[in-house]
Amino acid sequence: MTHAEIDALVKSFIVDTASGEVNPRVQQIVVRLTSDLFKAIEDLDLSPSEVWKGLEYFAEAGATHELGLLAAGLGLERFVDIRMDEAEAKAGITGGTPRTIEGPLYVAGAPKSVGFARMDDGTEADQGEVLFMQGTVYDADGKPLPGAQVEAWHANLMGNYSFFDKSQSHFNLRRTIITDANGRYQFRSIMPMGYGCPPEGTTQRLLNLLGRHGRRPAHIHFFVTAAGHRKLTTQINIDGDEYLWDDFAFASREGLVPAVNRITDPVEIDKKGLQKPFASIDFDFRLNGETTAAPTTEVERQRASA
Repeated sequence: MTHAEIDALVKSFIVDTASGEVNPRVQQIVVRLTSDLFKAIEDLDLSPSEVWKGLEYFAEAGATHELGLLAAGLGLERFVDIRMDEAEAKAGITGGTPRTIEGPLYVAGAPKSVGFARMDDGTEADQGEVLFMQGTVYDADGKPLPGAQVEAWHANLMGNYSFFDKSQSHFNLRRTIITDANGRYQFRSIMPMGYGCPPEGTTQRLLNLLGRHGRRPAHIHFFVTAAGHRKLTTQINIDGDEYLWDDFAFASREGLVPAVNRITDPVEIDKKGLQKPFASIDFDFRLNGETTAAPTTEVERQRASA
């Protein structure tokens, strides 16, 4: 079939059969995606078995909760961010901290504190490297933002996240920090490890067929919000990681790889109440003011809540 014939066929299937109230936006999207799918089947000469195996694959990916992982691995989540960057640039919004993907592992409701939080529960403190991360949240004019909210979450030494990994304590390595009167935040944690897709999962199976790995560098996720400002979804990557610029999820960006300082001075170690050297990362967040000239940065999607 020609593409024009396919367009006519899809219209007869989806548009011409409508007898009830139609949501125009949903109809527009379904017609476009169905037409594109039909054209791909025709152009690539997919067999019926290939079509049904594809449907079975997506059914399995949904049942095992890997569609969010697949969206990252195929670059869909990064592509959505690229489009938002372009929309903001068109609206004249520049200069803020770069955004990058949220990923599928956020959990709402992490404990709140003002200025400082300890994120880890101490179970891996002996095996891991203690990390202190601190900085200031600024507005677009460079003024500190007291009362801004910094939500942070990251993996443990096994590359696993609490809530999804039932062996970890409730909200381990997840905290919400409200900046102090000077717009400052700080937390103590352990240096996270990178992780890979489940080796037998649907995402890694597809990546194998594409000749790709499913590894992510060590990183820390953030939501940063403040009244009157655009929400920032971002993450910093740990400098020196093997996969720093080879992230299967395409989330590594310039400006999101701060220096890791190893502190060995006994005086500084003692000030932190520690008995061993620790790592320190300084990182400031810069938010842009809210505007109706660009799409909202609040993304409606299903998220875990505990």
